[in-house]
Formats: sequence, structure tokens, C-alpha cells
Amino acid sequence: MDEESPYLIETLTIMKSTVLILALFAAPIALTAPAQLGSLSSHAKPASYVAYTDLPQTVAANRRSTLEVHFRVLPGYHVNSHTPTEQFLIPTALTVPAAAGVKPGEPAYPAGQPYSFSFDPKNKLSVYAGDFIVKLPVTAAPGAHSIDASLRYQACNNASCFPPKTLPAKISFTAK
Repeated sequence: MDEESPYLIETLTIMKSTVLILALFAAPIALTAPAQLGSLSSHAKPASYVAYTDLPQTVAANRRSTLEVHFRVLPGYHVNSHTPTEQFLIPTALTVPAAAGVKPGEPAYPAGQPYSFSFDPKNKLSVYAGDFIVKLPVTAAPGAHSIDASLRYQACNNASCFPPKTLPAKISFTAK
């Protein structure tokens, strides 16, 4: 063994100890940093961009009548209309299954509002923003009814669009 070996062994031991100590101190920081940095994000995405309101409604029994299905898009967002202007955009669609004593018809959607992004003002999209109402024709037997419908939509803000979502919409009404 030469004279440098004891110093080399001592230096390596000190380096290993230093790395171990740094790792022990850095681990708690590394584990908590993502949670802290996540809270710095500019906007947290809401669970749903659209709200449904089930309002009491009465229709004529055994005759074709129209229900109004009320939705509200959260401020700062819009959803593609039922007839988007681009083929790749996902249309808003209300799915209404038949229910006991109720025969639903095809939903009638409102016209979309024109919208364009600031980076492409000439390209007009067809969207819903704020409140919108889908009209639903039904023929129902007398009595209280409930239909478990769902609204599929794609929401966007002024910078990007988000994955499609499906919103349950329990439509309650009485036929007299």
C-alpha cells in the first residue's frame, strides 16, 4: 500500500458520507416540491365546465309536448355547439333514453354563437357560452316522470380545449 492510499480511502469515505447526508436532506424537499409547485399553476381545471338545472315542468299527458333542458357553461369557458364549424371538433349532444311511460323525441339545439380565438380571428367557431336551453319533445303518460339523460360536450377556454366530458342530467317533469 502506498502513502496516498489512506488519504484516498479517507476522502472516498467523506464523499460517500456527504452524498448520503445530502440525499437524506434532499428527499423531503423532492417529495413535497411537486405538491407545492402544483399549487403555483395559474388555473385549476374544474371537475365540470357545464352545470345542469332541473326545473319543475308540467306537460300535457298523452300528447307531444316540449321540455326545456337548462344548462350553464361556467364563466371563462365555452363548449362546441351541436353543429361545430370544424369536423374535428366534438359537438354538444344530449342523449335521452326512453323511460317508463315516456317516449322522447330528437332534441332541438339552439344556434351556436360565433367565437374566434385571438390568434385566428378570421376562423369563426360555433359555440355555447353562458346559459343555453335544449328543447326536448316528449309524449308521456299521466304522472310524475324522470329521465336519466346525459350531455356530452367539449369545453374550451380562450387558449385551449379540454378532453370531452359527460354530464348526467336527470330530467324531472309531470304529465297532466
